[in-house]
Amino acid sequence: MSADIRRVGVVGGGQMGSGIAEVCARAGLDTVVCEADATAARAARERVAVSLERAVQRGKLDRISAEDAFARLVFTGSPEDLADRQLVIEAVTENTAVKTETFAALDKIVADRDAILATNTSSLPVMRLGMATGRADRVVGLHFFNPVPVLPLVEVVSSLHTSRDTVETVEAFARDTLGKTAIRSQDRAGFVVNALLVPYLLSAIRMAESGFATAAGIDAGMELGCAHPMGPLKLADLIGLDTVAAIAESLYDEFKEPLYAPPPLLARMVQAGLLGRKTGRGFHTYDRGLLRDPVLPPG
Repeated sequence: MSADIRRVGVVGGGQMGSGIAEVCARAGLDTVVCEADATAARAARERVAVSLERAVQRGKLDRISAEDAFARLVFTGSPEDLADRQLVIEAVTENTAVKTETFAALDKIVADRDAILATNTSSLPVMRLGMATGRADRVVGLHFFNPVPVLPLVEVVSSLHTSRDTVETVEAFARDTLGKTAIRSQDRAGFVVNALLVPYLLSAIRMAESGFATAAGIDAGMELGCAHPMGPLKLADLIGLDTVAAIAESLYDEFKEPLYAPPPLLARMVQAGLLGRKTGRGFHTYDRGLLRDPVLPPG
């Protein structure tokens, strides 16, 4: 069960993967982060170091605990270093081909056939990833939210092949080991949160696209009029506009509902590399990830 999971692997050390690795290390787990190569592994290492230091500076974590957590982390560019893991969490780019290839490789690398392979996908079918392995009953969705060290929710997603033991073990792991609140979802595009959230974000993008209101006005309306902690366009920028577009496309592919269709402005911004905070500009502009000035939509 979850108490027996002490060796965790994370595939992908980007924004989500590094956050997942951090919470695992802070929970006392032996954690290996595998990136595409040594250079990317060093970048992931720096990302976690900065996050831990930020937690210390904000008084959320003491210095000794931060140092202990960092000492539990290994960053590598060699997938073979995941061979002895009891749980591997995939957090690579939201692309079906890339994720499927990753799971097929993990199935060959992770030696223990009882080890669980989890995906942090926010929208792709868990069953499709499980079918790329010879252990579909041990493949499950474990969807964290950004920023992972801060947000308490995890979605546990079972496919038609996922065993009850796998679901219960992962749910207990998220709850009892990581201290997260776990909710279960069926294997449908968007799961619970994004199936509700993404149409709202797309509606805000359409409003900006039409010139109905500015990005600043839309966000202020929802923050001050509805007491939302963050407006929809700021939130889209935080998530990453490429990720929002990918989730929307998955939702539309599955349900064929117009409210899930990505607006043309969103597609153009992704093509232009204006992805939000991580690139310095989306619906707003940012300086080192902090909001600077609102960007007016094209008139």
